[in-house]
Amino acid sequence: MSSESDEISRWFAAEVQPHEAALRTWLRGQFPQLTDADDIVQEAFARVLRARERGAVQTPRALLFTAARHVAIDQLRRNKIVTFEPLTESPASPVFYDDGPGVAESAAHRQELEILTHAIQSLPDRCRQVLTLRKIYGMAQKEIAAELGISEHTVEVHVANGMRRCADYLARHGLP
Repeated sequence: MSSESDEISRWFAAEVQPHEAALRTWLRGQFPQLTDADDIVQEAFARVLRARERGAVQTPRALLFTAARHVAIDQLRRNKIVTFEPLTESPASPVFYDDGPGVAESAAHRQELEILTHAIQSLPDRCRQVLTLRKIYGMAQKEIAAELGISEHTVEVHVANGMRRCADYLARHGLP
């Protein structure tokens, strides 16, 4: 193993793995229809590691939860797809077709999410922290203010600035 691999392994063990239990609990609460979170957690870990290999990850927990959310949504979409049987075998049964996103659309969506992740990571530390707590974890302004020891007005300003900066970043990268 190279020293860079060792460093990434240490980073992963210190910054990402400690959130596994909280992630599993959150997945069960957000996606109760999923029976097994193991695959989702492992894929989310893999996505975070790939992101770390490309560069520094400012908010590993937020990235982990976001990646897990997207993996869970993808899995739910795949579960909705119904397999087709030839009509000769079952003439009375209706045929269902999932008109979900194609390969190109899925790839574009993933690229947009990657750009959004970079936009969030480019924010100043406090602004990124407040925006992540508000928009990703869904915390109320009052809760964020109490947790961070800042006023609700400051939370509101950070959220507004973060949203504006992210929108500017997305616009510079060709996204609406």
